[in-house]
Amino acid sequence: MTATSLALLNVKQASRTFGGLKALTDVSLYLNEGELIGLIGPNGAGKTTLFNLLTGVYEPSEGQVLLSGESIGGMKPYRINWKGAARTFQNIRLFGNMTVEENVKIAFHQHAKHSVWTTFLRLPAFFKGEQEITNEALNLLKIFKLDHMKDELAKNLSYGNQRRLEIARALASRPKLLLLDEPAAGMNPNETEELMHLIRWIREEFNLTILLIEHDMGLVMGVCDRIYVLDRGMLIANGTPEMIRSNPKVIEAYLGQEA
Repeated sequence: MTATSLALLNVKQASRTFGGLKALTDVSLYLNEGELIGLIGPNGAGKTTLFNLLTGVYEPSEGQVLLSGESIGGMKPYRINWKGAARTFQNIRLFGNMTVEENVKIAFHQHAKHSVWTTFLRLPAFFKGEQEITNEALNLLKIFKLDHMKDELAKNLSYGNQRRLEIARALASRPKLLLLDEPAAGMNPNETEELMHLIRWIREEFNLTILLIEHDMGLVMGVCDRIYVLDRGMLIANGTPEMIRSNPKVIEAYLGQEA
């Protein structure tokens, strides 16, 4: 499959240098609208660095990052989020001292219809808007089976529930592109199986394009349309799960020996 006019994300020969070290070298990839794409590679391959380029944490040293045809390289993370890209993190980043409901509502607020003045003056439009946000937040929490925990502090949730809450909060920003950074990290096999079904369902229900970093090969092979493989900051393979599974370069990168 090749990039089309429907390409939502297009990375063109992107590199990132830290001092004299090249963390990424001439990386080019694309995600067409509606695709679910995996990004894999050994530890230190540059996967999280690439995610950070896509979400504004880092600026490309060279090359371009295009979202819906617009250059987002160097844009602040909050602006990229407004443009339609949301992410989760390898190390969960929730507002621990806020409730489950509040964590989701804070993401919905960037789409609030009431103005600063209606908020300041507490006009009827403010209360109507707040109720709409509350209803949307509770509906989303119900999807993720977290609605009964809505008043719990986020820091008190189990690891698996914190992961689900982080994905729910990302979806509350109403993205076109969802970037999941190792969502199965720390999960047991049953939780990972549930996550696989959840990711498939999210893609269809929310009409999303998804880029997934993951070390769990069963999850990646079971859910992705195509997979990109990074090694030492360079792309070494791209193809369907079947193609990647038998690719000699991929086997060598993971096993440290020639296939």
